[in-house]
Amino acid sequence: MQRQPLLLALLLALALAAHLQTIGSAAAQVYPSRPITMIMPLPPGGAVDALARVLAEHMRTSLGQPLVIENVSGAGGTLAVARVARAAPDGYTLGIGNWSSYVASGAVYPLQYDLLKDLEPVALLPSVPYWIVAKKSLPPKDLKELIAWLKANPDKASAGTTGASSASHLCGIHFQNSTGTRFQLVPYRGGAPALQDLVGGQIDLMCDLAANDLSMVRSGQIKAYAVMAKTRWFAAPEVPTADEAGVPGIYVSTWHGFWVAKGTPKDVIGKLNAAAVNAMTDPAVRQRIAAQGMEIPPSEQQTPEALGAFHKAEIEKWWPIIKAANIKAE
Repeated sequence: MQRQPLLLALLLALALAAHLQTIGSAAAQVYPSRPITMIMPLPPGGAVDALARVLAEHMRTSLGQPLVIENVSGAGGTLAVARVARAAPDGYTLGIGNWSSYVASGAVYPLQYDLLKDLEPVALLPSVPYWIVAKKSLPPKDLKELIAWLKANPDKASAGTTGASSASHLCGIHFQNSTGTRFQLVPYRGGAPALQDLVGGQIDLMCDLAANDLSMVRSGQIKAYAVMAKTRWFAAPEVPTADEAGVPGIYVSTWHGFWVAKGTPKDVIGKLNAAAVNAMTDPAVRQRIAAQGMEIPPSEQQTPEALGAFHKAEIEKWWPIIKAANIKAE
């Protein structure tokens, strides 16, 4: 008879332990339950780093956890992307990167991961288009005249770039391939010295990130022929697109995105995507992004599936161009 209370107490204890274990397991499954590390493939202080901090500040409110930015620069961004690809697929390592680190790097550097197979897309982020700018004394008045002038003067014009495999370099190659023109590509250590020589007339033109030299175009120090995008750039709506200027299909931009490791649960990706989308709809965030010259993608392009399709299309577009030009890592 005395054994029955003991047995009952034991059963109650086991039931309580099982219940607590169930609660603990459920709590462990709640995402996120700790800070998220955002891997940045560039040093602090640049445009991508600024974008990451603007988004992270708002996303921490949606997710209820801080996003800690870790800058992992070097090797064209491949060190940072490798960290994301090799991370545990739990959503606590989030990669932010751009066209250079998540597309071009794969055609230039030997990778120990696959940019499409080892990563899960989360969200397409804001972008900045490239445009064709030239010294103010260059004779052509519009893009059609520029192409005609370049064809009439093969290999005589010079275009600045920010180095091998840079977007400005590949933009120049893509422009030549698309228009049947030839000109010299002059590498610089950065955009600032290249623009200085463009203003000074030491080089003739440049395919450059539009946000870099908007003030110089506005002040008349250089002139812009066309934006290499499907639509006009909001910051300079008076400049036509290449399509409008008679050279369709030349699209070059520095776009950004979020990725996580392959195998990350869909519901976790969904929460990260929702937080990113929510940030990009906030008026204050949008204003800060616009101040950097960046454009937020349309809502239908902000899904993981849209980024996955776009990422694949960009690799299929740019890798043959890069490999045909025999561009190697510096």
